Amino acid sequence: MTAVPIAPANGIDIAYETFGDPADPTILLIMGLGAQRVMWDDGVCALLVARGLHVIRFDNRDVGQSTWIDAPGLDIGTTVMEVLGGDTSNVPYLLSDMAADSVGLLDHLGIEKAHLMGASMGGMIAQTIAIEHPSRVLTLTSIMSNTGEPGYGEPSPELATVLLAPRPTDREGIIESGIAIQRAIASEHFDEVRTRAVIELAYEQGFNPDGVGHQLLATLASGSRAEGLARLDLPALVIHGRQDKLVGFSGGQRTAELIAGADFLAFDDMAHDIPRVHWTECADAVSALINRAA
Repeated sequence: MTAVPIAPANGIDIAYETFGDPADPTILLIMGLGAQRVMWDDGVCALLVARGLHVIRFDNRDVGQSTWIDAPGLDIGTTVMEVLGGDTSNVPYLLSDMAADSVGLLDHLGIEKAHLMGASMGGMIAQTIAIEHPSRVLTLTSIMSNTGEPGYGEPSPELATVLLAPRPTDREGIIESGIAIQRAIASEHFDEVRTRAVIELAYEQGFNPDGVGHQLLATLASGSRAEGLARLDLPALVIHGRQDKLVGFSGGQRTAELIAGADFLAFDDMAHDIPRVHWTECADAVSALINRAA
């Protein structure tokens, strides 16, 4: 397991890494459901550093080397049904708590304001930070995410088979299952070699079988961010792929519609992934947003 810095933040520990010069503007990269910081590829981080940014990537609570939240006796399936029925009393935490974790990491590093870039659930967390901690946010980039409103950015029923399949408990089974899920949600540019390497690394750094369920409950129980997004007054960029089957394209459209003045970058050949072929264009778009804000 790779040793990385650990930050006390919001009452838990957050594992993080930094790239570039701390004197440069900071961009905080927030990853999605069950995904560790290494899903932000080193190449993506390098492109952002080359554009004059200080990059931070980190493990959200319940994944990797950050604190795993103990919720003894919690049955995910039962609690999901409770949440869908309006009862959130048994949910271990909300997106607001995960947003506070991110702000706590910035506090630990002495960073007053940062640019935010979040993917999928990470986009939801980034949106929540902008809504609940606006003084800490310079720009917001929300990638393949949604607003939390019913009817926007919902998963395709055809994914149910792979997403709801029983999860193995052995190392090889967990890795193969992870690859199958990534293949199902990815675009035509799916890179199995890279995906396998990242999933193997993530497993070695710490596989928490309960983390995905806890984070899923947080997204479901946190509800709509529409009202908060409509109040935002900051430079924003929304990126989404038209082939996204996990968070439908309407999620990105609606996000861009609600945030006044938001830029919208749509890719015809992107699904629920950020393929290498689009790294440079995405980095350029984020850099342009940051430069305008400056």
